Order: sequence, then C-alpha cells, then structure tokens
Amino acid sequence: MRDVPAEQALEAWRRACAAGGCPERIPAVRVGLADAVGRVTAEAVWARRSSPAFDAAAMDGIAVSSAATVGASETTPLRLPPDAYDVVDTGDPLPDARDAVVMREQVHYERTPAGPVAELRAAVPPYQHVRSVGEDVAAGELLLPEGHRLRAVDVAAAAAAGAVDLLVRRAPVVAVLPTGDEIRPLGGAVEPGQIPDTNSLMLAAQAREAGCEAVVLPIEPDDPARIAAAVHAAAAESDLVLVVAGSSAGRDDYTAQVVEQAGTLVVHGVAVRPGHPVVLGLVDATPVVGCPGYPVSAALTFDIFAAPLLAALQGAAVQRRPVTRARLSRKLASVVGMDDWIRVRLGEVAGRVVATPLSRGAGVLTSLVRADGLLVVPAGTEGHQAGEDVEIDLLRGLDEIRRTIVVIGSHDLVLDLAASELRRRDPRISLASSNVGSLGGLVAVRDELCHLAGSHLLDPASGEYTLPYVDRLLAGRDVAVVRLVHREQGLIVRPGNPLGLQDVKDLTRRGVRYVNRQRGAGTRVLLDHELTRRGLSPDDVEGYAREEHTHLAVAGAVAAGRADCGLGILAAARAYALDFVPVTTEPYDLVVTAGLLDAPVLAPLWELLGSAAFRAAVEGLGGYCTEETGRRIR
Repeated sequence: MRDVPAEQALEAWRRACAAGGCPERIPAVRVGLADAVGRVTAEAVWARRSSPAFDAAAMDGIAVSSAATVGASETTPLRLPPDAYDVVDTGDPLPDARDAVVMREQVHYERTPAGPVAELRAAVPPYQHVRSVGEDVAAGELLLPEGHRLRAVDVAAAAAAGAVDLLVRRAPVVAVLPTGDEIRPLGGAVEPGQIPDTNSLMLAAQAREAGCEAVVLPIEPDDPARIAAAVHAAAAESDLVLVVAGSSAGRDDYTAQVVEQAGTLVVHGVAVRPGHPVVLGLVDATPVVGCPGYPVSAALTFDIFAAPLLAALQGAAVQRRPVTRARLSRKLASVVGMDDWIRVRLGEVAGRVVATPLSRGAGVLTSLVRADGLLVVPAGTEGHQAGEDVEIDLLRGLDEIRRTIVVIGSHDLVLDLAASELRRRDPRISLASSNVGSLGGLVAVRDELCHLAGSHLLDPASGEYTLPYVDRLLAGRDVAVVRLVHREQGLIVRPGNPLGLQDVKDLTRRGVRYVNRQRGAGTRVLLDHELTRRGLSPDDVEGYAREEHTHLAVAGAVAAGRADCGLGILAAARAYALDFVPVTTEPYDLVVTAGLLDAPVLAPLWELLGSAAFRAAVEGLGGYCTEETGRRIR
C-alpha cells in the first residue's frame, strides 16, 4: 500500500477510468414529472409556455380600469357603477379594458336598482394586484440547465411551463459486494469471531441517498477466484462496484489482487485516516472501489471517492455540506502526512459554536451516529489546540445545534438517560455529553467550551467533592453547582466474583488484572485516595496504567474477560450483568457558570430534573439516590 493524497488518487482514478473505456456519463431516459425528483437533467429544460399564460388577478376583489379611479380618497370616495368593474377571484383572467384589481376588503358596496355600486376610497395604479403574462416564466426562457438535480419545486415549475416529462440521467446502479469468511447476513445467528454484515446495509443506504439504485450481492468468502467472478458479474450489471473488506494487506485481503488481475489497479492506499487501505480501479470498463472493513472507514470512503464519481456519471455537481466555524473544546493531535477526518459534536456556548471531538476509532460506528459535523485536519497539519477556530462540515443544521446542551466532564449513565428523555419530550432538543473526566470538564467550563461540567472529584485533603476544585480552577468566577445524584461506586467484577475481591486492597493481589479510568477522571482520583488510605501504591496494581473513558467501557472490559475488575458505578455493572462490591457513595454534580444557569437552552434540563417520573427512572438504573437531584448546592 501507498499513501496517495486523496485528491491525487481521485484524479488518477478518473483518468484511468476514461482510458479504460468507462462511460463518462450514464445513459439518459425520459421520465414523467412525478418520477423525476432526485434525478439529474440530461438536457436543458426550456419553458414551452408562459406562466401565467394571461394577465391574472392576484387577489380576490374587483377588476377596474386604473384611470377610472383617479381622485378617489377617504374624503372623496369614488362610486363605480356595475358596468365599470368586474368581480374576480385570485387566478381569474383579467377582463378586457381592466388593468388593476382592488382587494375585496377595500371595496364598499351600495345596493341600487341598477345593481351594486362599488365605492373606492383610494386610487389604484396600473397593474396593482395583477400577475402579468410570464411573470413566473416566459415562453422560450431557460428554466433548468443540464446537470441540475431536480427538487420538488423544479418539477412543479417545469409543469407550470408546459412540460409533462423530462430527459434525465437514469439512476446509477451501485453493486455492493460483501466479502470475508467471518461476515454473516443480518438477522441470523452470530457466533464469536463472526461479524454481521452492517457495512453493506450502510453503503447501500448511502448510495440511495445519493440518488442511486443499490444492489447488495451475496457474501463471498475469502477466495480470490470467487471474489473475481463476483466482481466481473457485478461490473456487467452496474455503474460502480463497491467491494467491502479485503482491501488491506492481511493474509486474507484479496481485493487489490483481484482488481489488478481482473482489470486495472490504480491506487491501493490513500493518505486519509480513517480509510487508508482504499482500493481504486476498474474491471470490464466499470469503476471499482475496495472499501475498508471498518465501518467508519467504509462510510468515509463512500463520501470521499464514490460520491464524486457517481455525481460525475450523472453530470451533476457533488453535493457539498454546509460549513461553519467552531472552537475546539480540547487539544487534538493528528498524524502528519494524512488527511484526518474527525467526527465532532457541536453546540453553541456563549454565542459561539463549540466542537468536541468524538472517538476516532475506525470501527466506532456510533461516532458517526452521534456526530454533528466533520473536521478535516489536512495532511500537513499536526493538529489543533483547545480553543482554536476550525472549519466544520455540518451534518446537522445550525438551528438544531443551537438547541444542544453541551456537557463535558465525567461520564454518568444519568446523562444518557436525560438525553433520551429530553429528546422524547421535544425532538428539537439534544444533550451531547463528552467524557474527558471531571477535571477536563471544569477546565472546559472555565474556558467557555461547554454549558455544564459533570464532576465528582474528591479532594483528599478536605474530603469534599468538586467544590475545592471549583474554587481553585474557577477562582473569581460566579459559578453554580447543581446536585445531579448520589451514586454508588465500587468494584465491578465478573459474575459470582470468582476471585473473591472484597476491598480495594485486594487489587494488589498477584494475578488480579485491573482496568482503570483516564487521568483527570473522578473515579481515578477516588481509587488513588483509597489506595493511599490503605498505604498502597498504584505500582502495586496490575493494569493501573490501562485506561478506559467511561464506566460502561470498564464494565465491558470485565465482561469480555480482558480484566478481572475495575472501579465504577453499580448501574454500569448491571448493564453487563456483572457483580458489584460497594466501596463508597459519592455525589455527582453539574457545574455551570452563573451567567448560563438561566440560559434558555438549559431550561428543559432543569425542568426534567424536577420530574418525579425522571427521578424514578434514574433510581431504576440501580445505585442512585435522587433526594437532592436538581438542588443548587452553590
């Protein structure tokens, strides 16, 4: 594999496709207007008739000759006999000898033996409330250019201009070919070591979102001959073939080999992270993309390489996402030499959009689910500092982002429950929590990079939680602290507690594998305090240096057998059906600057904390006490 820059790889692929006989454009078809939305015009659309095709009333009222109304006013009203006006409704043709319309609300009638006399109390200028011939579009006028992706309003305008059908590019056909001995169809049983075929589902959906027809083919095992036969068959029936997995350099990765032997291999390996092991080539005059097996890499491969090619086949511009500027909530390092695509959560704090990076693992599909935007760190950049302004490609609208409550700090399941309940109550509201530890959350509050910090930091010297750290880190600032819950912290152990762990001192026993929380996390501070109280050193704990960023991740490590225990909350142990050895009960608080306490964006959260139903749901998680939930303790 090589590290070809993305733009260079895309251009090389385009040139090779042209040289290899791949069509520059897919064929055109004529479709009715009702089926044209989402398609791309294959020829210019010219108006066959004017719209409106006649001078038409734009209001309900009476049609008059404007010259006959001169001199009318409130003090000198003008009376028009029945033969000097015509009653019209919106859209009616303007009668001959009439050149203006007076709204019905401005007309007063007086009944006479000759018929109703209309009284006007203001003169009207020519063509008042009149839609002139061709006001919308004139016959012979260019309505839509070639290469225009049709929207609902476009087909409506084409109909008004006399069209009954349009010549458009047919929908490109994208064949998705999943490969791998370990891949299993969705809906079936999945054994250890096997993977459900979620990538094909995702890539097919991305193709449909791009206006394509997607065909998911049967899963092929890691057999180069079978994969080659499937690629040849797919190339004969489609405009683009996506081969899923097998694009890296492992012993069972055959995509590059198959493309090279069956057609032309243009690129293997691009300077993009995630998504480095991309294969670009062509087989039987059909473009082929080898997508990495990691889901985030596969999704971004479609965006970076497949989407531009599909747009070009239809003669359309690539659909670009809107962008905004945002401040980074924490330092972000990047590998020099690769474009780094970072998924971020967004919210507006103190009038500025703030971006918080999500997990960067290529296999962490939920990072795309939760992402509000994408930050591209160019290959020549080492990263960005906290507070630095960056450009973000938006995945959600700014209006939604402005209704997002940004929480940075310690992880707690109550925040996840609150996020779900807030969205259920009002679909416009989001709560985005980022788990960087209590200390990192307080720093983010100080730097106006979040609305709230979740904190349960124990100060060993005083025995108090959070408040001493607020005094030190936010000295001189008017800060509010709101109690969220009291919660049980303890040792999360395997079912039945096979090692018989009963106390923190047992972590120093030989053979006990511990999984820790990250530096700055309140749970880690708690562990250090408990070790010190017992005269023990972190060096005595096997696995002390191994870090996870959430209570659920700690529980997951224990459940998977990668560790014997970890310090965490009871609710996380219950989520994985693990056992729990209590160590302490601690407060968990929300820290906010007083200036934001009454901000409208936080009002739904404060209301939720006062809900008896929500408190009951929190206690149902296990290990929580909500007696003080919502109380301001400072």
